[in-house]
This record gives sequence, structure tokens and C-alpha cells, in this order.
Amino acid sequence: MLSAFVNAFRTPDLRRKLLFVLSIIVLFRLGSSIPTPGVDYVRVQEGLDSIDNEGIYGLINLFSGGALLKLTIFALGIMPYITASIILQLLTVVIPRLETLKKEGQAGTAKITQYTRYLTLGLAILQSTGIVALARTGQIFQGTGAQGTSLLVDDKLTTMIIMVVVMTAGTAMIMWFGELITERGIGNGMSILIFTSVVSSFPGALWGIRQERGYDIFGLVILIGLVIVAAVIFIEQAQRRIPVQYARRMVGRRMFGGTSTYIPLKVNQAGVIPVIFASSLLYLPALASQFNPNSAWSDWINRYFVQGDHPYYMITYFLMIVFFTYFYVAITFNPTEVADNMKKYGGFVPGIRAGKPTEDYLAYVLSRITFPGAMYLAVVALIPLIALVVVDANQNFPFGGVSLLIMVGVGLDTVKQIESQLQQRHYEGFLR
Repeated sequence: MLSAFVNAFRTPDLRRKLLFVLSIIVLFRLGSSIPTPGVDYVRVQEGLDSIDNEGIYGLINLFSGGALLKLTIFALGIMPYITASIILQLLTVVIPRLETLKKEGQAGTAKITQYTRYLTLGLAILQSTGIVALARTGQIFQGTGAQGTSLLVDDKLTTMIIMVVVMTAGTAMIMWFGELITERGIGNGMSILIFTSVVSSFPGALWGIRQERGYDIFGLVILIGLVIVAAVIFIEQAQRRIPVQYARRMVGRRMFGGTSTYIPLKVNQAGVIPVIFASSLLYLPALASQFNPNSAWSDWINRYFVQGDHPYYMITYFLMIVFFTYFYVAITFNPTEVADNMKKYGGFVPGIRAGKPTEDYLAYVLSRITFPGAMYLAVVALIPLIALVVVDANQNFPFGGVSLLIMVGVGLDTVKQIESQLQQRHYEGFLR
């Protein structure tokens, strides 16, 4: 992997692309440190000193690289875009117009991307309004001395409107950064920005474990982490290859077909999306409880579904991840469509008849490999929660959950794209 980066920097055009990506990352991290106009920075720092990045906005804070709790201009991070993309993917299944656009190729994809941008800005306005309201009442830093203290310099309406506009504009700029990386750099821009946000909190989480538990537990966590990373890489690369044979056919005077290929079905076909779905839905009850904190149901939610160390929370989290894994795989991989396309171009699975039998076979194989994939996602997502109970390391335990899946997944994908670029330039030492 390191040799691939070294060879990439030796190539002028690849070096320019990598440096461009690094410059965008620097700007992204700079914007994540600049406070939004109207924020009382001293009070925010006092709140940060007494919190462990827990609470109902922990997931958004993760994707913003810690910018949310600092109330910076990039406080929302990439989360509105992720939410908008997921919503559009789900709507594509139920809205015929979107499904038609998806099948139209590049023009339809561009239209869906435009809808995603509009929805992202709408969600950014809603989220920034909610965050500014919570900052005004001091509810962001729950359970600390800063709770109940306004984090704004004043309570004027114009100040809050300016904050909402700035945070929304910051989200639009992050979208632009991601598209620039995709067009002029290497890799998927949005994925790289998410990777940057997650990695930015990784050293601090590790050092926090060293300060809390000493070098013995710190070394044990590093050792366990390396084993977990190796296992995650192994599962992320694992796939079930279904062989496909194309029959020979005559088109005009030329013979086509007669080739063999395969359909790669990954064990983790759903990626990190089920974990994000489950985490987001589990934050909704905790968020709703803040509107009536003195009620009995609010007390029950805060007792069982706010802190991740309770068995009810872990069991619910586990079951939701398994459910959303099957759900997301079902809407993203259509065995009927794949079987029809194979039949249209003369393809067939050896030993399986084309048409309905092929569809049933693909559905059977997909359901078989989705189960270990769902178990894998659920176990990895529960690692930080188990560490909270067993190791007593707090919820910033770095080797697990959404953070580890994103770091490994995006890292592997980016390295593959760099290696692909190197292969196109015929690096003899690399191809050997």
C-alpha cells in the first residue's frame, strides 16, 4: 500500500491530484475549527471540557470531526448529505419517476444528484435550526455543568438567523468540496471527507484511553484493535462469486459471447448504511424525550436508551442493524433485474436455467451471505458499547462501530483507485 502512494507521488498528474485532495482536506479541517458568528466561544470550551462526546448528537459529531459540539461553520459536517442520499435511495424504490431517472444513465444520475443537493440544503436548514435552539438553551452539553447555559452571545433573532445561514452555507461548501475531490482528485469526495472527520478524532480517543486507564490497557486496546482491523479487512474483501457463462451468438457477420465472468456478491453488501440507520433511529427517542424531560416515559428512555451500556439498548441496536442490513440489501440488489439482464444478453449460471430459476438462485445465495454480513456489522458496531462496560474506556473507544467501518472501507477503496491509476500508467514494478 505504501509503495502505491510512493509511486503515485512520483507521477506528476497523480501527484497533483493527491496534493489537491490534501489541500481540500486542510480547508475542510480549518472550517471545522472556526466558530460560527454569534457563538460564545468561552462557554463552548467550558462545556467541551466536561463532556465525553456522548449524548443524542454523538453520531453527527462523529461525522463532523468534532465540529458540532464546537458550533463551528462546518458544525453539521457531511451528515445532511448522507441523510439526503439515503432518503433518495429509498425513494427510488417507491417513486416510479426516480426509478426511471436512475435507468436513464448519466443524465438521470445528474438529475438525482441535483435533487440530493436540494434535499441536503433543506435538511441542513432544519438541523442547524435545531442545533441553534439547543445551543440557546444549553441542551447540547447534557449532563454537564454547561447544561442550561446559553452558548450564544445574545438571544436576538438576527443572531440565530445568521448562525443558521452560516451553518447551512457551510454544508453547501462541504458538498462542493466533495464534488471537487471526485472530479479533480482521486477517490470519492464525500467518502474522503467522512474519512477525514472520523480519523481526526482517532488519536484523541486513543490518548484518552491512555490517560484514563494507563499504558497496560492502552497496549491491550492497540493489540485488540489490530486484530479487529485485520478481521474487518478480511470480511470487507470477502465475496461470493457466482459464475456466469455467455452463450455464443451471431450478430451480422461477427460472433459474440462465449466468455465466462462472475457476479461478485460481497459478504457485507450493505456497507455501513445499516449501522447509520440504526444509530439515527435510536437517537430519535432520546431527542423526543428532551421536549418533556419530566414525564415518566422520558425518564424511562433516559434510563434505558440514552447510555449505550444498558442491555436493552444493545439488544435493540443489534436487532435493528440486522433488520436494516436485510432491508437495504433487498432494495439495492434486485435478483429479478439481474436475472432478466443476464437472459437478455445470453448469460446463464452453469447448472441453472435462465429466467425464474436464476432469479430464485440469486435470491437464495444473497439471503445466505447476508446473514453473516448482518452478524458482522452488528458485532463490530457493538464493540465500543461492550468496551464501555468491560474496559470502562468510554464511548470514544476507537476500534469499532461506524468509525472503524468507515476508516477501513474508505481506505481500501481509495488505495484500490490509486492502484488502478498506477496500472493505467504501466508501472513495471507495480505490475510485477
